[in-house]
Amino acid sequence: MAFGLPGVHNLPVWEALAATDVRLVGVRHEQTAGYAADGYARATGRLGVAVVTTGPGAANTLAAVGEAQASGSPLVVIATDVPSTLRRPGVVRGVLHETSDQAAMFAPLTKGQFTVETAGDIAPALYRAARLALAPQSGPVYVGIPTDLLRQRAERAASVSDPVPAPGPVDLDGARRMIDAAARPLVWAGGGALRSGAGPAIGELAEKLAAPVLTTFAARGLLPLDHPCLAPNPVHAPEVGRLWDQADLVIGIGTDFDGLMTQNWLMPQPPALLTVNIDPVDAAKNYRPDLTLTGDATEVVTALADGLPARPGLGDVTAELRGIAARLRQRVRTEEPQAADLLSTLEEVLPTGTMLVTDMCVAGYWVGGFHRVPAPRQLAYPMGWGTLGFGFPAALGAAAGAGRTVCLTGDGGFLYGCGDLATLAQERLPVTVVVVDDGGYGMLRFDQDREGLPRRGVDLVTPDFLGLARSFGIRADHVKGFGRAFRRQLGQFVREEEPNLLVVDATLRPPLNTSPRWYRREQP
Repeated sequence: MAFGLPGVHNLPVWEALAATDVRLVGVRHEQTAGYAADGYARATGRLGVAVVTTGPGAANTLAAVGEAQASGSPLVVIATDVPSTLRRPGVVRGVLHETSDQAAMFAPLTKGQFTVETAGDIAPALYRAARLALAPQSGPVYVGIPTDLLRQRAERAASVSDPVPAPGPVDLDGARRMIDAAARPLVWAGGGALRSGAGPAIGELAEKLAAPVLTTFAARGLLPLDHPCLAPNPVHAPEVGRLWDQADLVIGIGTDFDGLMTQNWLMPQPPALLTVNIDPVDAAKNYRPDLTLTGDATEVVTALADGLPARPGLGDVTAELRGIAARLRQRVRTEEPQAADLLSTLEEVLPTGTMLVTDMCVAGYWVGGFHRVPAPRQLAYPMGWGTLGFGFPAALGAAAGAGRTVCLTGDGGFLYGCGDLATLAQERLPVTVVVVDDGGYGMLRFDQDREGLPRRGVDLVTPDFLGLARSFGIRADHVKGFGRAFRRQLGQFVREEEPNLLVVDATLRPPLNTSPRWYRREQP
């Protein structure tokens, strides 16, 4: 599966792939190709691939590549470059789509860049790029191919073997001593834990320790909703944040404790911090660990749990977490009843296995923070790099890889990629697009109002979204608010085999997990 846009330089790629089992989905913008490949990777755990043309085609993917890097999505961007026969070192001659150094555009946003020199180098470079993108910590990789090489005949490439470094020793005994000394341990699990498939191992460890488990935005769905140690989301709510404050040992697994989760590190340094990470530098860049166990999260946590006896108190921890969840539900219902309606509807009407993709919008922030995700890889939330316009194109990739997908986007973010309604219609992808129309950039409007500033640039003229969708042959409907009509219409749409679009007229107050409302900032 790959996503791309044809251009005069990359047409041989389209021709070559037509003779294979690889499905190349044509999109209407290269940024969509990048986001769709990211959405595919998040939904499936497999490699996402974007195929684009030279110069501006490659450059158009950069926002999506940055999001993939920040969120650890394994992605390969395959871009053509100007013909090698026309390039002169150090000179921009004016060849169509030429840049001085196309690979250099991708250097700050990728794990690696490959520019092939001969036709025989293409296959080995693609293999190495895929291996690098998938290797922990996963992320995007760029491959540039001068267009003239695509028309040359090459010998079948020899098999490429890259050595896999053996993991070093881990101090399990030291970790167990830290655990033995702790009266109130807490597990903090991040995206690396989810990508490793470490949920069962973390669940077992938490039960043995009678320790709550907090999951980051990237790790939602790591544990089943009925797990006795799963804490409610988000840690940005004081009821949940106290679990961190009261812990005498935090066990951070597959996480770098980023600013968005820690309220820009206003959460205090834990009395003791044990980290599990494939990269010890990443584990230590924000909070100082007392001990780091370096290696794959599943392997390390399994080994750690195997040597630990079960502690008493699991029932007390479960009861405490249920009480926090009840207070949190009441807080949401009191602060923003419409958000409570949205969350309860999503929990009740989405069929099992539905993928939920959100954009950078107020409704998306409520879902990213408070939605109860039932399984791994059933929520894609763009709070790695925070790229507006992620939701709809990423949902196309998620649906292509995993089936029925619901995209929750705002009117402003949807307009970034609404031209790819054509892709949705052409491919008949099972996507329900929910456009929350508040007439502009609701989060930015909140920021301006909060600071007593006049509204500038945030109130937008928006199109007739129903007419727009229907012009592509996509069924569309409209409701006001997140009440019964929304519940009824969404429940119907998600059970249809065809794509559809639902416009919701609603204005929501932002939740606690958005930076203007971080509670720790408000403390003296």
